[in-house]
Amino acid sequence: MSKNKSSNFIQLNHPLIKKDITVLRSVTTQSEAFRSAVRRISSLLAVEISKDFKIKKLKVQTPLELTEGFELAQQVVLVPVLRAGLGMVGGFLDIIPDAKVGHIGLQRDEETLQPKQYYYKTPKNLKTSKVILLDPMLATGGSSSQAITNLKNRGSKECMFACIVAAPEGLDRMKNDHPDVRIFAAVLDRELNERGYILPGLGDAGDRTFGTL
Repeated sequence: MSKNKSSNFIQLNHPLIKKDITVLRSVTTQSEAFRSAVRRISSLLAVEISKDFKIKKLKVQTPLELTEGFELAQQVVLVPVLRAGLGMVGGFLDIIPDAKVGHIGLQRDEETLQPKQYYYKTPKNLKTSKVILLDPMLATGGSSSQAITNLKNRGSKECMFACIVAAPEGLDRMKNDHPDVRIFAAVLDRELNERGYILPGLGDAGDRTFGTL
């Protein structure tokens, strides 16, 4: 793991992630294998993000005696950005099975060129929950920043962002707009091209996840 404290950016450095990023990058990888790699990487991201979660004590009855156990002190809410973020949910639920799941849908307004929300549904207790926004790609950062803003406006006090591939331009945007939000990524790529795609990247994560190329 590498961390840039000034930007709250945490990049995972794990051999299994490097292996699966290679699977995602390959143009020959089909949707089923792509989805599986996204899920595995998401699970490793969930493990890293949850390392600092607070727990509280409880009593648990084993087959032999009463003993001390633990549970998470706060509710966890996963919020995938539609639709590519849906591919990350399973991996996070594998690690945090009692998390609740909301959804945010954003699309670009063709007049303003800014992200516009078309769908929003989350649990009501965002104020007291740990909220994790999920989106495989942090490119320009416009949609991610808007999604975080929407979550904060709905009450979120502790929000994090998990992605698979990040671009420097997106990190800069998030740092400027939301310096309090920690960003977890599997890999930091080189740059964006003139169309806003991450290089070397892995193409359109939504299309490759759902086979809509």
